[in-house]
Amino acid sequence: MSVHWQRSALPAGEGRPAIRIDCADGMPVPLPTVRDVDHARWVSFNRPEKLNALTRDDIRVATQAVAELPDAVRCVIFTGAGSRAFSAGVHVDIFHDLSAAEARAFISDLGAMIAAARRAPVPTLCAIHGYCLGGAMELAMACDLRVAATDAVFGMPEIKVGIPSVLDAALLPQHLGLAKAKEVLLTGDLYGVAEFEPLGFVNQVVAPDDLHKATADLARRVSGHSPVALAAQKRLFETWQNVGLQASIDSSIGEFAEVFAD
Repeated sequence: MSVHWQRSALPAGEGRPAIRIDCADGMPVPLPTVRDVDHARWVSFNRPEKLNALTRDDIRVATQAVAELPDAVRCVIFTGAGSRAFSAGVHVDIFHDLSAAEARAFISDLGAMIAAARRAPVPTLCAIHGYCLGGAMELAMACDLRVAATDAVFGMPEIKVGIPSVLDAALLPQHLGLAKAKEVLLTGDLYGVAEFEPLGFVNQVVAPDDLHKATADLARRVSGHSPVALAAQKRLFETWQNVGLQASIDSSIGEFAEVFAD
């Protein structure tokens, strides 16, 4: 199946698709929907009958949706279609009969999607309901802010199918503490949001019917500031994650000065 992109230069706030994906024969395929509404880009995983499990094409579309942001977009919000899941993570069929080289290529593509969310110059948010597992939980950790419905369920079940959790699973000790992170990764168990909320994993917990509005409200609060300052702050967060204290301080001095350069 070949897939092509059709882009539209839509003004923010019209709520129509910013990106449309069609099969070569003109029939639509269930890939992530990407919509620009009120300066926010909503990226919705769109296979609810499969718990929005991620395919290679899902990963590619989501990566490009975050990597190519028009100036009018001030934040990115990830969500999932249907009522059962944000995303159950990578579709298990992908792992059948992979060679080592194919496994490296696939996990690199997944890492690129997650890194795009973490390194985006605008705030990134996740609106999480139902299952949020594996690579989808890594995406949630990579985003700046997380709003969860009371029915949200988290987990890193990779160990149960014979593979380790990788990529931004490395952030789990920062989010949950080392002991809890090891429990999550080594058991592969699932956890309700009530267990993670006291650990600071999510910014807000709301009723499922309020999830969309609560996430949009939080997005407006964080995206209304100077785009230059927000991009600088995002770069600093990335630096702080990767270098020591003094290097972080030195980098912040340069970023502070650059805000005044224009």
